[in-house]
Amino acid sequence: MAILVDDKTRVVVQAITGRQGSFHTQLMLAYGTRVVAGVSPGKSGQEVHGVPVYETVQEAVDKHGANASVLFMPAPAVKDAAFEAIDAGCSLVVIIAEHVPVHDAAAIVAFARQRGATVIGPNTYGICSPGKSKIGIAPNSIFRPGVTGVVARSGTLSYEIVNAISQAGLGESTVIGMGGDRVVGLTFIDVLKRFEADEATKAVALVGEIGGTAEEEAAEFIKTMSKPVVAYIAGRSAPPGKRMGHAGAIIERGRGTYESKVKALAAAGVEVAEFPWQVADLLKAKLAAA
Repeated sequence: MAILVDDKTRVVVQAITGRQGSFHTQLMLAYGTRVVAGVSPGKSGQEVHGVPVYETVQEAVDKHGANASVLFMPAPAVKDAAFEAIDAGCSLVVIIAEHVPVHDAAAIVAFARQRGATVIGPNTYGICSPGKSKIGIAPNSIFRPGVTGVVARSGTLSYEIVNAISQAGLGESTVIGMGGDRVVGLTFIDVLKRFEADEATKAVALVGEIGGTAEEEAAEFIKTMSKPVVAYIAGRSAPPGKRMGHAGAIIERGRGTYESKVKALAAAGVEVAEFPWQVADLLKAKLAAA
């Protein structure tokens, strides 16, 4: 099993004729993802790497049964595109762009909840169920099928940690980049619930960062989980009041500090790695003891 995407997921790429859309469509096809259609208004009838291009998402859904969409357009166009995908019936929408206006992101997430759809991002590298499907921009080479669920706010750190997990021989069931913006579609708890219910997932790696209270809230849920969880929190040396890369990674009024997150996770029985490469070893130890 896997969560959210598998080898049956049928993907439509919005803005497929753009440079990023075309480039990552080729990489997703190379990974084995079932990219069934693309959308670019005004360019219907073309093909990109053999993938047919349509005017609307609804055409892609009607003609090819697309049930997931990935958006490669710039931030100002994301809201309309996401609404179109959700309205057409896509149950999963992956938003790669960063700097999506906060009110746009909030409206997208609210609309998705009304329609029972799941949004990953904005500002995400996407999702991968190794050996089954990859939607997004993560490098193909780091993933291996296995038993570890990975959920993260940070892209580059995810790549480093996932690669270490693969090299350690554990592999991954599903890897999800929640996104680094202030408003994103999934919380840690949303994903942890799915990993807890997934038979293929035997342990979970949580990759958090300073800012907000998502990790502290996740810690409360982890206390109810039967599967071991280990974590890494980025931003240990970040100065208060200064945004560090991600819009969501800012400490305000003393909330969301590195120390508060580590304390909450430790209280939930989570071992927190000091460095990213230690996560794989912590997972091996937890699985051996389980």
